[in-house]
Amino acid sequence: MSNHESKTAILAHSKPVNTRKVRMRWLIAATSIPFLGVLTAFAIAPGTSSTQVPIRTVIENIALPESIESTDALPANTSYWREESVERGDTAADLLQRLGVSDSQINLFLKSSDATRQLMQIRPGKTVQAEVTGDGHLHWVRHVNPDGTMLEILPVNGSFVANTHTVDLQRQTVMKSGEIVGSLYAATDAAGIPDAIASQIADIFSSEIDFRHDLRRGDHFTLVYEVLYHDGQPVMTGRIQAVEFNNAGHVYNAVLSDVNNAKGEYFTPDGKPLKKSFLRSPVPFTRITSGFTMRFHPILKTWKQHKGIDFAAPIGTKVMAVADATVQYVGWGRGYGNMIILKHAGNISTVYGHLSAFAKGLHKGEHVAQGDIIGFSGMTGWATGPHLHYEFRIANVPTNPLTAKIPTAVPIAASLMPKFTQETRPALAKLHLLDGTSRIAME
Repeated sequence: MSNHESKTAILAHSKPVNTRKVRMRWLIAATSIPFLGVLTAFAIAPGTSSTQVPIRTVIENIALPESIESTDALPANTSYWREESVERGDTAADLLQRLGVSDSQINLFLKSSDATRQLMQIRPGKTVQAEVTGDGHLHWVRHVNPDGTMLEILPVNGSFVANTHTVDLQRQTVMKSGEIVGSLYAATDAAGIPDAIASQIADIFSSEIDFRHDLRRGDHFTLVYEVLYHDGQPVMTGRIQAVEFNNAGHVYNAVLSDVNNAKGEYFTPDGKPLKKSFLRSPVPFTRITSGFTMRFHPILKTWKQHKGIDFAAPIGTKVMAVADATVQYVGWGRGYGNMIILKHAGNISTVYGHLSAFAKGLHKGEHVAQGDIIGFSGMTGWATGPHLHYEFRIANVPTNPLTAKIPTAVPIAASLMPKFTQETRPALAKLHLLDGTSRIAME
C-alpha cells in the first residue's frame, strides 16, 4: 500500500472589478455549529457570475505515517484512555468489553453494585471513558450524567468502589432556527434541536400558544440556547436564552432574565413577563375530557356538579404546579384517591386528584414553584380510567378555571429596566443574527 495519499482542493479566483454602486448580495446559511460557527457567508464578487470564475484543480501530496500501531498488541504495563458510545441493548459487560476491560473483579463488583444500574441508565449514543492497561486491568471508568454529576468506578484494595461527584461543565451557545411542517417536535428534530429544548419552547409560550391545535404549516422559530460540555463532549442541554416564534403571522418573543428571580424567568424584550400567574393546564399537551358542569357521575350513577376539570393523561404523566404555592395537603383523599392541595397567594388553592404517585419527598409546608413536578397522573380513588382531576378554588369555593378572574403577573419595575436591558441585549443580538437565514438576507 502507498505511503502517500492525494488530496484535491478546488480554488477560485477572479480579476479585479469596478465595485462602485454595485450592491453585495450575501447568502446566509445557518449551521448547527455552536455560536462562533453558526453563520457561514457565501459571496459572489460584484459584477461577476459563476460562469466567469475560472476553476482549476490543485493536487497536493500529503505524507502519512510509515505505520500505525495496532491496538491488538499493546504493552501490558502501559495505560490507555479509551472511549465508547453506549449502544442500544448494551449490558455493562458489553460496554466494558469494548472498552478493553478484562478484569474479572469488575464484573463481580457490577453484579452486586448499584453502579450497574447507573451504567445501564446511560442513554444510547452517550459516551463512557475508561483508563485501561494493555492487559485489560481497569484504572477507572467514568461517565458524566445529564445532571452534571460524574459516575466514577475505581479499584480500591483488590475490589472496586463507585463514586458520584459534581464536575465543572463548560457552556457553549447554540443558535438554531426551524419551520413547522407537522408538529413542534418534528420541526425541532429536523433542525437537530434536542427534545428538552422543544419542551422549553412549549413551556415558555404555554400561555400564548396551544401547541396541539394552534400550529400552522409554515410557522417558524429562531432560538438561542446553551449546551453544557465536559472534556469536549455534550453532557446536558441548558436553558433557552432567547426565542422568537411566529405563529400564524403573530410574532412572540421571549428572553431569559434573573433580574426579578435568581432562578431566571422569561420576559418579552420590553420587560413584560411571559410567565402568567397560573398555567393554562397542569399537564402538557392534553385535552379536557370533562368540564366544570353538571354531569352524570360514572361511579355514583347520579347527576352531580363536576367541581373541576378532567384532563386526559396516561398513567405516569407529569403533573405540574400551576403557580408558586405552599403544599397544604399531600395524601389520600377518598374519592380523589392520591391528592395534592396547593395554597397560592390571594386566597386561591388548587387540587390535583387521582394521582398514581407523588413527587419524591413532597411534603406539607413545602414551597413549590410554577412548573415544578408535584406528582404523576393515575386512576386512584373514584376513577374509571386514567386522568387528572384538577380543581381551582377561590376562598375554598370551587371555580371554573377557564372563566375565573386570575391575577396577572407583574412586569419588571421601571427602576430595574436599565439592568434588564443590559443583561438581555447579548442574547437578543444573537437571536437577530438568525433573521432571514434561509433567504438572501442583505441586499
